[in-house]
Amino acid sequence: MTIETGTRDVLDIMEVLLTAEIFNRNEGLGINDLHPRCREFFGAGSGGSTEVKRPLIVSEGAIRKTFGSPDAVCQAVRKNPFVGYDEFGQRLSLPSLDAAAGWFIKKGGTERVGRNPVLAYFLEGKDGVDVNYQNVLAKNPRFEDTREYMEAKISRLIGESEEMREARDLIIISAPDEVEFTLDKLVCTPRQEEIIRKIGVALEHREFLKEHSIYEFGRLLFVGPPGTGKTSLALAMSRTLHMPVLEVRLAMVTSQYLGETSKNIDRIFDLAKKLAPCILFIDEFDFVAKTRVSDDHGAMKRAVNMLLKNIDQISFVKNGVLLIGATNHPRILDEAAWRRFDEVVEFPLPDQAMRQAILQKIAATIECDCDFADLAARTEGFSGSDLRMMMKEAVMSALMEDRRRLDAVDIEQGLLRVEERNVIRGTGY
Repeated sequence: MTIETGTRDVLDIMEVLLTAEIFNRNEGLGINDLHPRCREFFGAGSGGSTEVKRPLIVSEGAIRKTFGSPDAVCQAVRKNPFVGYDEFGQRLSLPSLDAAAGWFIKKGGTERVGRNPVLAYFLEGKDGVDVNYQNVLAKNPRFEDTREYMEAKISRLIGESEEMREARDLIIISAPDEVEFTLDKLVCTPRQEEIIRKIGVALEHREFLKEHSIYEFGRLLFVGPPGTGKTSLALAMSRTLHMPVLEVRLAMVTSQYLGETSKNIDRIFDLAKKLAPCILFIDEFDFVAKTRVSDDHGAMKRAVNMLLKNIDQISFVKNGVLLIGATNHPRILDEAAWRRFDEVVEFPLPDQAMRQAILQKIAATIECDCDFADLAARTEGFSGSDLRMMMKEAVMSALMEDRRRLDAVDIEQGLLRVEERNVIRGTGY
């Protein structure tokens, strides 16, 4: 079998070879300069470590394991005059880096350079190559955003402390690259966009804020009806700010042994500080108010007071913890709860313009015969969640008839399902 020297399989191997050679020659390059596929090939980040051991080595065994490449592909690579081969170790190398890079570009590797920071670092400014290293690096998925890195960090913490292990069991932790929501998929109000920008600026200038003792920042209260995007925005901020999100539902923290609840709250805040920078997202924050005004067990009231005390002591500037509380019932929050937050961000039901924008985002990848302006006008009172459900039901209506293009009947079916659901929700039994 003859393999053309410009085939995808050969370019895969040449990309790895170029990456190894450039990386080995430049000590300033680190794990986030490696494309995720190259990290996998070289085993970089194993055990959650951000250190990359040099030299990176390319062996035929690793090529076959990672790419499943047949011998003919490896032989095609070895035939190139600028590729060195160690018969004893079955290792490939590039003694003539410039020649290899020129060949790579000539054979169609330009697109790969645009997504591989190591290659962009070497080829920026070279004739015939239009690439900016910093832009490529900014788009490359960060290793610290991966589940692997987060799990290793958590494992070290819970291995050292039984209390941290107990705290881990009370929260849902998502690494940034696990979060499906991104800001470009959401339709935000101007106020919400302002908060996102402000948090980004504060993260970038945390040291400056510390120097000037500006600590009262980064405790946000998200307020609005169900389905208006409070949780979605908190998760999307995780991806944008490159911070894991720790989700807490206060009702889950309540131990059957009430005396443990205060300790559980302490442990959760301690874990957040140890995992910082991170987002601590406390959903159903109105649970605090319900407990403070009820006649429940005294231990629960002490636990709530412990929660408010911990909120007082947390600081995005000092600790790197962005605290977000969310509530559907702001009216029942008392002054003691309100004053804990630096910013209150409203999540109203979307107006007609927002509904149209949300529908267009949801349907961006779906073939659809739909007048979005008309549909937005007909969905007064719908939340963003209602609109997503409507489109989901419309898609299912089409698929049930073995179609992938939505028509007006499918949209009507989706609209009907949501209206039925809302009627049931408003029914008292």
